[in-house]
Formats: sequence, structure tokens, C-alpha cells
Amino acid sequence: MIKCYQHTQTGYLIIIALAIGLLFIVYLMTVYGFNWIAFTVLIILGVCLVLFATLTVVIEEDVLEIRFGPGVIRKKFPLKDIESCQVVKNPWYYGWGIRLTPHGWLYNVSGSYAVEIKMKTGKEYQIGTDIPNDLEKVIRQSIEGTAR
Repeated sequence: MIKCYQHTQTGYLIIIALAIGLLFIVYLMTVYGFNWIAFTVLIILGVCLVLFATLTVVIEEDVLEIRFGPGVIRKKFPLKDIESCQVVKNPWYYGWGIRLTPHGWLYNVSGSYAVEIKMKTGKEYQIGTDIPNDLEKVIRQSIEGTAR
């Protein structure tokens, strides 16, 4: 596979919020002693920090792939199945992470801009990015290249 595009966006606000949560739980456990509920929350926050700190978008010769963090959570879109794409700005309350919105699934770690891809099946997905115009351009070029 030939990589034609790769970009990783870091979710600094997610990292800060989860780190503050982790430190707070550690503080509480230090002051009040060990607690299984607090320990469970600590583990969950730590896992979320690792899994959702970054979002990487990779376009290879025939597939668009998105990966959160180290790549445990990922989604692939065959380029031949993408009908169109456009830059969109989501309202703040759509949030970050993996969300079901009125416009399909949103994959996002930071900011409100995304590139919405429409599949030939009618399904829609939004991929959050800090460089939406660049991503849209590369996706357009890639789907035009596979249509030939």
C-alpha cells in the first residue's frame, strides 16, 4: 500500500481534562485511602487518555482509514465507496470522541471542523480535523483517482 496522506491531530483539551481527572482521583485516594470505585474510575480515565488523545487520518491507494490513539479503535472506508465529501462546522455540543449525530457518525478529538463523507450507500460520516480544507482536497483527489 502506498500512503498518499497522513495527518495526526492531538486533542490537547481531552488530554488536559483527563489528566486533571486522573490527578484528582489520585489525590482523593491519597487523602482518603484506597477505594475500588475511585480505582475503577482511574483505570477508565487512563484508558480513555491513551485511546482518545489523537486521531490519525491515513489515505492509502484504495482506502481512507482513521485511527484513535495507538490504533486499537479504527475505521476504514474504501475510497471506491465514497460518493462525495465536504467541510462542515459542527456545533460545540456535538463534542469529541465517537458520536452519533443527526449527520451520521462523528470521529473527533478536538475542534468543531470536520470533513463529512457521503458513502454511495447513503450513510454519512464526519472526520474531525484541524486542517479541514487539506483533508477535503486529498479525499476528493483520492476518490476521483479511484473512479478512473
